[in-house]
Amino acid sequence: MVTEAEYWDALQSRICAHCSTGDGSGGCALSNGEECPLKKHLPLIIEAVNSVYSKSIGPYEEQLRTRVCGVCSSQSAEGNCRLRAEAKCALDRYFPLIVHAIEDTQLKKRLHLGSQSSHGSRIPSTSK
Repeated sequence: MVTEAEYWDALQSRICAHCSTGDGSGGCALSNGEECPLKKHLPLIIEAVNSVYSKSIGPYEEQLRTRVCGVCSSQSAEGNCRLRAEAKCALDRYFPLIVHAIEDTQLKKRLHLGSQSSHGSRIPSTSK
C-alpha cells in the first residue's frame, strides 16, 4: 500500500516545479497563512483518484468536484469557485498531472512489491 508521504513526494516532484505559486525550483512560494491545496486536501484527492479507473479525465474531475471541491472553502454552495474561475486553483490546473502522479506511484509500488514477492517465493530444487 502506498503511504500518504509517498504520494506527497510524487506530487511535489511532478507538480511543485511547475506550479504558478512555486519558486521555480520546486519550493512553495505561498504567502504566510496560505496552505497548498494539494497538501491540505491530499487524503481527499487520493480518495477521489482511487475511486475511478478511466482512460478519460472526466470521471476523475467529477470525483474531484464532489469529494474535494465540495468541502473547499473557496467554492460556494452553488458550486461556483472564484479560484477555479480565475485559473488560480492548483488542483484544477494540474489535475491531470495529479492523477498521473498518483496512479504512477501506485503502479511503481505494485511492481516493486511484485518483484520482491517473486524473488522470495522461489522453491529450492530437490533434485540431486
